[in-house]
Amino acid sequence: MPIEDLARNDVVTAGPETPVTDLAATMGEEHVGSIVITNDETPVGIVTDRDLAVRVLGEADDPTGMTAEDVMTDDLYTAEPDAGFYEAATLMADHGIRRLPISEDGTLAGIITADDITELLADEQQHLGDIIRGQRPEY
Repeated sequence: MPIEDLARNDVVTAGPETPVTDLAATMGEEHVGSIVITNDETPVGIVTDRDLAVRVLGEADDPTGMTAEDVMTDDLYTAEPDAGFYEAATLMADHGIRRLPISEDGTLAGIITADDITELLADEQQHLGDIIRGQRPEY
């Protein structure tokens, strides 16, 4: 299954100059744990709720003058929309990331998260259980 079938296209984005206080407010309003930082439509970084906790609060910095560029992870890993589920999961595991932006020709096209993968696996397990129950002889 290509990850474009699983990825969400409603990615929350912001520019590198966005104040971290705005990022935190947006995460709360949008009920998301990350914001992809873009230049135009090109993903250049990601800020997660953990980044805000560790890089701002954990270092006791004053967030007033801080921007996304100050706290974002800029060694961003992305996948193409036609990447397979296993390829995406392996990339996430190998690099210890929970969120993987999907980029097509350098343009942000979606995002897949560890929660999305967990939900897919749970659905597949449920389907497998239904098959097994349907083939089980009555006792």
